[in-house]
Amino acid sequence: MNEKLATPNLERKRGSGVKLVYDILRDEILDLVLAPGSPIDEVQLAERFEMSRTPIREALVRLAGEGLIDTLPNRSTMVSNIDFLNMHTFFDALVLMYRVTTRLAAQYHRPEDLVVIRGFHEEYAAAVEARDALAMIATNAAFHSAIADAGRNPYFTSLFRRLLDEGRRILRLYYQSYEEQFPQRFIDEHAEMIAVIAARDMEAADRLAKAHADQIVSQIQKLFTRKERLNITL
Repeated sequence: MNEKLATPNLERKRGSGVKLVYDILRDEILDLVLAPGSPIDEVQLAERFEMSRTPIREALVRLAGEGLIDTLPNRSTMVSNIDFLNMHTFFDALVLMYRVTTRLAAQYHRPEDLVVIRGFHEEYAAAVEARDALAMIATNAAFHSAIADAGRNPYFTSLFRRLLDEGRRILRLYYQSYEEQFPQRFIDEHAEMIAVIAARDMEAADRLAKAHADQIVSQIQKLFTRKERLNITL
């Protein structure tokens, strides 16, 4: 059985039923364990988590508020589809946050920040070596969040973490596009960003962060661009 789908009663004692259901379902949706468009059945969830439908409903309401769950006119519930038509707004915000947080880190970081950032860089490199896409997503987010922390602007940090979290489904598709053969470039670009942050080179930090984010956006956009043209005889 998938470990994510196992819900031992002991775990439930560590928090409220609502939080437990919310946390598990949210991770499963963002990690594509529950695919976009998948039906959500309250009865099955109540059986799975061994609790009444009330906390299940409350958890689903929270997920709906984050745009991860949709309630259809017939009152059925499903995992929300990814809104590719408006993805450009997400990309604009993401690229901006990559740039501003890396630039600020170059300006305001402390020696202890670099220790944390380098630690996550090493963990990311290990995840790439292991070809573990989920670990790559988690360690990539931790790496860039640590850079944001080093910039010492909690508003930017909060927004960036939200974007990285919301982008987990997109990044899963992004890494899948490489068919588990992840380029060394990912690791090299992170190393270069650390070097310019350590050197307090704000302009280089901005430039590298933009290039790093732009190539991610470009690769994702390629996934959803139809390269072949329809050959129809009229």
